[in-house]
Amino acid sequence: MSGADVKPADGRMVGTTHRFPLRVYFEDTDVAGIVYYANYLRFMERARSDMLRLLGIDQRAALESGEGVYAVAEASIRYRAPARLGDDLVIVTALDEIRAASVLIHQQVMRGGEILADAMVTAAFITSAGRPRRQPREWVAKFEGLKEDERA
Repeated sequence: MSGADVKPADGRMVGTTHRFPLRVYFEDTDVAGIVYYANYLRFMERARSDMLRLLGIDQRAALESGEGVYAVAEASIRYRAPARLGDDLVIVTALDEIRAASVLIHQQVMRGGEILADAMVTAAFITSAGRPRRQPREWVAKFEGLKEDERA
């Protein structure tokens, strides 16, 4: 199998939530085989990026054009139970609030029906100079479409 045949794990939209599967590998764990706490942030970042991709939001093009990028401005995480080497996890992501220059995102790291970590993340849209900037209108419209689906 060539490298071109290898495809990264893909998430999927289920109603108004995004679900991103991943497996815990040795590199994700500490010496006791438990996921190192900071790696939950990496897992959630991958899930958020995948959700944006599925929504048709091209962060790379926005970055390259100088339009702006998302940066985590705030994250609050409650760890409830440890993930372990070999666990199959799903990162569940939902939009909580859409603001002019940021999005409040609720994320949960799940093992089956068990919540291992519960987080609220504020992703701010910023310029290359690090200043807050209004999100692109078409992106906000996609986010609002998800929120409308939630209310329906």
